[in-house]
Amino acid sequence: MAIVAGVDFGTQSVRVSLFDSVRGRLGAAAAEYPVLRKREDPDFATQRHTDHMNALAEATRNALVAAGISGDLVGAIALDTTGSTVIPLGEGLQPLDDYYLWCDHRAKSEAAEITRHARESSLEALNWCGGVYSSEWGFSKLTHWLRHNPERRGAMVTAMEHCDLVAADLCGITDASEAPRSICAMGHKWMWNASLGGLPPEEFLVGVDPLLAGVRAKLGGRYRTSDVLAGYLSAPWAERLGLTAGIPIPVGAFDAHWDAIGAGIREGDVVNVVGTSTCMMAIAREVGLIPGVCGVVKGSIHPDYYGIEAGLSAVGDIFEAIARRAGSTVAELSQGLDSYKAGSTGLLRMTWDNGDRTVLVNADLGGVTLGWTLGTTPADELFAAIEGTAFHTRIILERMAGHGVTIHRVINGGGIPQKNATLNRVYANVFNKPVLVPAQEVTSLGSAIFAFMAAGAFATIDEAQAALCPTYHVIEPDPAEAAVYEQLFQLYQKLYFALGQPGSDAAAIGDVLPTLRKLRAS
Repeated sequence: MAIVAGVDFGTQSVRVSLFDSVRGRLGAAAAEYPVLRKREDPDFATQRHTDHMNALAEATRNALVAAGISGDLVGAIALDTTGSTVIPLGEGLQPLDDYYLWCDHRAKSEAAEITRHARESSLEALNWCGGVYSSEWGFSKLTHWLRHNPERRGAMVTAMEHCDLVAADLCGITDASEAPRSICAMGHKWMWNASLGGLPPEEFLVGVDPLLAGVRAKLGGRYRTSDVLAGYLSAPWAERLGLTAGIPIPVGAFDAHWDAIGAGIREGDVVNVVGTSTCMMAIAREVGLIPGVCGVVKGSIHPDYYGIEAGLSAVGDIFEAIARRAGSTVAELSQGLDSYKAGSTGLLRMTWDNGDRTVLVNADLGGVTLGWTLGTTPADELFAAIEGTAFHTRIILERMAGHGVTIHRVINGGGIPQKNATLNRVYANVFNKPVLVPAQEVTSLGSAIFAFMAAGAFATIDEAQAALCPTYHVIEPDPAEAAVYEQLFQLYQKLYFALGQPGSDAAAIGDVLPTLRKLRAS
């Protein structure tokens, strides 16, 4: 028997859970931190490292109280974070600025420049991250920071992903050359690829912008999968957290990737981690390139498989925005949605409110809703947004399947499916296949599984999953609803590529609004 701490840094809070290898979750606690935004710049989204670390200390101590155990019983701690969440660092790995949060899209032009130069120079690494570089990713954000902070450029020793900085901080690592580098983070967001020699070549980076000269060398460290240790908990942090110094800490990863582990992912599954955004995870022993996804990286989710990542840039954020504009809450607007049927709102919603992560990889897009009438309500828009995220998810599922990814099961993980039966029902009907929802919450369970591995409590990840992952509620599709959604999906798919791609071919869309009216009336 062993007890470990699993840590999950989400967009707005950190959750720490204590797990027993036999009894499962013993207790948990969360602590919040702000997202810093600017009204005049909708692309701006930052956070402070000190806010994250203070919240970690608070949540860990409260989790121990909730579990009713003392900290000296905890044998390991593992952590995941959002990503790509980037921070430039000076001497001693001290932050030079706030985090560029994953949803900060200020680096749109930098991403376009990186994509253009990679295509012109035939950079093979670009193909492994879907063929388009994103403003959500590391080199885009770092280039943007270097361009806009000339007074601090000279002090930059390195830049790190949030998951790697937290691990280094907890271990007391202050030398960039000794810092852990998550293959999950660096593979999906920084074009790191072991088979291609690691990071993109120096000449490529300088070709994007001379300010990137020398940056490749500064991004050194220990590139590892999460079955390898980042280090051991330092005495100062052990005291702050209420734990024992010297317990192992594995190399971290991104939250969605470890949520997929906690949801019980196996080959043939796609796990939709549905929260503020959606990350879609799949694993495969062998897989080829997939245009438009967020990367195909060996060892990124499960150390023994290729990890495939895709996703939507906003989901829960869209639901919250609709409710906020209506002067209401998502819970209030959701009352009565269980009675809504496919097509009953007469709306078709393109959920690009925060851009498109996959498969168009276009941060310049905005939300579009077709079919408004004088009687349309905020609840109607909310239901249409749920349908829109389901249609977008199906676009991605079909892109994966069309490039050799076997999909036997779709698992809706993340926080929203645990409390939104309407979303699960709509997804099952739009996909026209069963959707599985974990019977218990799995947030931070993936972190705990890697902590158990670090503590030697299980021989393999599969063994840990068999012991700890919950069973599923299965939502079967309704044939009549699925038939309506098949008609709506054809409209959605046409508009998705016609509206979402610059220079797209002309598309006949005169049938869209009449069809929406007809389906609503029926």
